[in-house]
Amino acid sequence: MAQNDLRSEFLAVAVDAAKKAGDIIRKSFYQTKHVEYKGQVDLVTETDKACEDLIFNHIRQHFPSHKFIGEETTAACGFMELTAEPTWIVDPVDGTTNFVHGFPFVCVSIGLTIEKVPIVGVVYNPIMDELFTAIDGKGAFLNGKPIKVSSQSELVKSLLGTEGGTNRDQSTRDAFTKRINYLLSKVRSLRWCGSSALDLCGIACGRLDLFYQFGFGGPWDVAAGAVIVKEAGGVLFDPSGKEFDITSLRIAASNEVLKDLLVEALKECAE
Repeated sequence: MAQNDLRSEFLAVAVDAAKKAGDIIRKSFYQTKHVEYKGQVDLVTETDKACEDLIFNHIRQHFPSHKFIGEETTAACGFMELTAEPTWIVDPVDGTTNFVHGFPFVCVSIGLTIEKVPIVGVVYNPIMDELFTAIDGKGAFLNGKPIKVSSQSELVKSLLGTEGGTNRDQSTRDAFTKRINYLLSKVRSLRWCGSSALDLCGIACGRLDLFYQFGFGGPWDVAAGAVIVKEAGGVLFDPSGKEFDITSLRIAASNEVLKDLLVEALKECAE
């Protein structure tokens, strides 16, 4: 099978898995949830676990030799190794806190890496019925229609997205609020929607102009979104301006023009 055909098959299987998991999320969204704590504010539900099992089982039926990294299985065993082999990186419910509270920014995030590079991305919000998809080199789409990052070139007219993460120690809180306090004087406004995957999709379709986050949960938060942003014409980078590393737990995204402006602003507020 040709490489392009194979990537299309990867995408089709991931979309099927995302929609099946999305059905579970949608059906349980307004029901009472059984909530457990992975940390002080980091939640997990029966739905997270059921969706991860469903996604892995569905993909394994088609690609039994591939490797898998999932938020819930990794959180349980505490070990993750990303190799060069084809690896599915999955967040079964990104935005679990939103899910628990009935806040509709919830999604399934499924990314595939080969040689540690994300090449297929699927992010599906079953509550709003929005399906974001991308294949490396083939463009990005929302419900089948092409999407592009914004053309905004001025920081002061930009909408900035970020996330607070789940670490609540004093130094993390202080650094977070210092950045927010500074950046609010530089941009039009700020959004904190509770899902890194949907934030990246927001960049990809132009809803957000800028996004950065320090200390997200793991590569499952960004693996799919990274492909979608890139294929929508955006750039991914470390908040310091260095090259983006999917395992570093640091990310920033924007269009080409705004990249240097965001990096400079983040450096200024760290001084």
